[in-house]
Amino acid sequence: MKSVRRRLVTVATLLLAFLVTGCVTTTDSRFTREADQHKAVENYVQLATAYIGQGNTERARHHLDRALEIEPDSPEALAALGLIHNSDGDAELAEKSFRKAISSDSSYTRARVYYGAFLYSQGRVEESRDQFLVASKDTDYKDRGSVFYNLGMTQERLGLQEEAVASYRRASELTRGDARSLLSLTRVMVDSGDIAGAARHYDRLTKMMARNKRLQHSPESLFIGIRIARYFGDRDQEASLALQLRNNFPESVEYQQYKALISNDN
Repeated sequence: MKSVRRRLVTVATLLLAFLVTGCVTTTDSRFTREADQHKAVENYVQLATAYIGQGNTERARHHLDRALEIEPDSPEALAALGLIHNSDGDAELAEKSFRKAISSDSSYTRARVYYGAFLYSQGRVEESRDQFLVASKDTDYKDRGSVFYNLGMTQERLGLQEEAVASYRRASELTRGDARSLLSLTRVMVDSGDIAGAARHYDRLTKMMARNKRLQHSPESLFIGIRIARYFGDRDQEASLALQLRNNFPESVEYQQYKALISNDN
């Protein structure tokens, strides 16, 4: 009797062990599948993004379709799909994809950045500003400098000069003096009447250009320099920049503005 009882206890113990092991194995398998699926979605989106960068939207769409088959609400895939729709000229579908991506995960900043750029291209500047403003608060976003630059662009378009100066300055800080951010910051400061402040940033820009031969003057940078030189009465600097503007960009809007500027003197 004791022997039978011991065997029953042993069998019960083994069954319990199998049940526990079975549960753990099943749970681990489910988590593994979910992890593998999410990784697959990430890979598909990365491939699609690379193809979008190359202009191959057909291949990109193929990979995004695969990603959305696995995760229909993937914000990464939906945001990238919005880029394809926009590239194809389907503004309505693009907006729908961007909004769905944000709805799926409101903390997915890249979707807001894409959507903000889309809205800006559609002339919906105030809505664009709102998206970049939210995106700028994500301190973990890797490309915050560009977010603040885009935010500055929208604020400048809306006539919010002080806000634009603050955003361009933050963009410059985050990008360690990116030439684009410095130029925009200088431009807005000149337009706002802070010529002395603009001159300091313009000096940083020209020193950066002297160190990096790949950075060349644009019509805008030359004309901004001319305006600063005129304010301080630096005729030699003005003449040097004006000569570059005339020789290198004779058909530019900035050269026409300069000619109008000097004609007023006469």
